[in-house]
Amino acid sequence: MDLQTKIKELPTNSGVYIMKDINGEVIYVGKAKNLKNRVSQYFQHSKNHTLKVTSMVKNIADFRYIITPNEAEALALENNLIKRYQPYYNILLKDGKSYPYIRIDLKQDYPRLEIVRKLKRDGAKYFGPYFAGVKPVELIKMLNNAYPLRMCKGGTLPKRTRPCLNYDMGLCSAPCVNKISKEEYAVLIKKAMDFLNGKYSDVQEILQHKMLKFAENEQFESALIVRDNLTMLDKIKHTLTFMPNLDNIDAFAWASNGAVASVAVLIVRGGRSIGVDCFHLLDPELDKEESLTQFITQYYSTSALPPEQVYLPFEPDNSLKVWLTEQRKNGAVGKTTNVEVVFPQKGEKRKLLQIAEQNAEMYLEKAVEKEKRLQDFTIGAVNKLGEILGLHKPPRRMECYDISNIGGLLSVASMVVFVDGEAKTKHYRKFRIKTVEGANDFASMQEVLMRRLNELKINADDPSFSAKPDLIVIDGGKGQLSNALEAIQKSGFDIPVISLAKKEEEVFVPNKSEPIIIPRTHNALKLLQRIRDESHRFAITFHRSLRNKVTSILEEVEGIGSVKRKNLIKHFKSLENMKNATIQELSSVQGITQKDALALYKFLQSL
Repeated sequence: MDLQTKIKELPTNSGVYIMKDINGEVIYVGKAKNLKNRVSQYFQHSKNHTLKVTSMVKNIADFRYIITPNEAEALALENNLIKRYQPYYNILLKDGKSYPYIRIDLKQDYPRLEIVRKLKRDGAKYFGPYFAGVKPVELIKMLNNAYPLRMCKGGTLPKRTRPCLNYDMGLCSAPCVNKISKEEYAVLIKKAMDFLNGKYSDVQEILQHKMLKFAENEQFESALIVRDNLTMLDKIKHTLTFMPNLDNIDAFAWASNGAVASVAVLIVRGGRSIGVDCFHLLDPELDKEESLTQFITQYYSTSALPPEQVYLPFEPDNSLKVWLTEQRKNGAVGKTTNVEVVFPQKGEKRKLLQIAEQNAEMYLEKAVEKEKRLQDFTIGAVNKLGEILGLHKPPRRMECYDISNIGGLLSVASMVVFVDGEAKTKHYRKFRIKTVEGANDFASMQEVLMRRLNELKINADDPSFSAKPDLIVIDGGKGQLSNALEAIQKSGFDIPVISLAKKEEEVFVPNKSEPIIIPRTHNALKLLQRIRDESHRFAITFHRSLRNKVTSILEEVEGIGSVKRKNLIKHFKSLENMKNATIQELSSVQGITQKDALALYKFLQSL
C-alpha cells in the first residue's frame, strides 16, 4: 500500500506512529492526539517545516501506528519505543546523565553521608542534585572537617577495640567504640543537614576557628586543607543562589533555528538555584511543544526525578502532567505529591523561566557552531569525497574491509559501515576466512567480498547485508584494489570501489595507474582514514579474541606449552578443526607426542 493510501486510512484515535526508511529501519517515533491529522502534517508542503523535518520526510518509505486508550499512554509508549529503536531523527539523550546526591539514612543509629546517583523511596534524606562544579565528595570532606561524622562504609558500625586514624585526626567521633552517644551524634547530623539545606554560617565559623588553631600549632598542612574548604564554601555560596518563596522546581526553555535546538533546565532545590544544565539536540519535530515534551520524557527517564513543580514555556496538556506524576510516584522519596506543571506568566516564577530561556539561546549559538563543524566532518566530507572520486551521487553508505591474521593463522576479516560520515556500529560484521590457506590477503579479500555481496542477493531481513553500499573502501594498495574489483564483478554488481594505502595515504581507483592525492587536512581524507582505521581496529580485535580463546582453552591441557599450542594453531587453523582431528592427526603435529595427542583428544571431546 502506498503512503498516501495509508494516510487516508489512518484512524483519528490517539496513538504512536513509527516512521521507517527504505531499508525498514525505524528513523522516527512520535505520538499524536489524532493520528490521522498528525501524520498527514508531515506530508503536507509547509514553509513551517524545519530542515530536519524536511530531511526526515524524504527518507520515509513506510510507517506503522499503534492506537492507545489515551494521550498519557501514548506518551509512555513513545518514550519506550524511542529507547528501544534509538531512531536517528528523535531526540536521544544518549549520555544518560545521572547527577550525584548526598544520602543520609536517619533510620541508622549513627548515619553517615554517602554519595549516590539514584534516588530510592527508602525513607532516607537526599540532598542535591549537584553539578556545575559543586562536587559532593568535597562537600562531605568539608562537613567532616566541621562535624566529626563517621566515615566507615556500611549501615552497621564495625567492631573495634580502639578508634581508627580518622578519630585521631579529628575527622570522626568514633561511635564504634562509644566515644559519642546517639543523642550527641544526632545533633551533629542535624547540623550537617542544616548545612546541606543552605545554612552555611556555622560551618564557616567552625572552619575558620580550626584553620587559625592549626596555624597557631604550626600544623600548616592541615591549615591549608581547611583554607581550601573555606574557599570552596565561598564558591558554593555564590553558585547556589537563594531564591525566597520557591521550593523544588525545574524550569525548561527551548531555542531552535530550525536545524538544531537547545534545551536549558534551570534547577531549584529548597528555594536555592543550583544551576542550569543545557543540551544540544536535533530539531525534527513539527513544533516546540512536541519537541520539548519528547525531551522532558527522556530527561526524567534517564537523568532525574520530577520535582514538585515543573515550569514550561507553553500551556502543558494533561497527558504530560499525568506522566510526570506517575514518574514521580514510581521513584519519589518520602511522601508522594502530584507534579504541578505550569506556564508561569509573571513574578518570580516567570523570571526563572526567562533565565532558562536566556541560557537556551546562548547555548544554541554554540550548538550551531558545533553542528556546522559536525556537518563539515560528516555529511559534508561525504559530499566532497563523492566529488573528488567523480561519483554520480555522494557515497552515503560506505563499507570498509580489512584482513587480519598472523602468518595465516586464524585469518579473519572485518566489515565496517559508515552512513552519512558516521559509524553505524549495528551494521558492522566480522568474517572467518573459510576457503583460503595461509597468509593470502588478496584471496581472503575476494572471499569476503563475494560472501558479503551474495548476502545482498538473498538476505533481505538483515539491515547490514540488505543495503547496497554506495562505496566500498579497501585497506591497501593497487593489488588489493584489483582483487576487490574482480570479486565485485564476479558477484554481478557495479559498485564503486577504492583502496587507501596507509603509508602515503594515497587513494587508488580502478583503471587509473596514478593515485588520487587528497590533502592531509581535507575532511574527505579524514573520513577515509576514520573508516579505514575503524576497520583495522575491528579486524584486529576479532582476531585477538579468537586467538586468546583457542590459547586459553589449550592452556588447560597438561603438557601443552606455548610452543606446542602455537604449532597446533598453525596446523589446524581453528579449534573446530582440532576437535575433529584423530589422535594420529594430532600426533603428526611437530612437538606433539602420542601422550600429548591422547590427552588433547580426550580434552577436546569433552568440550
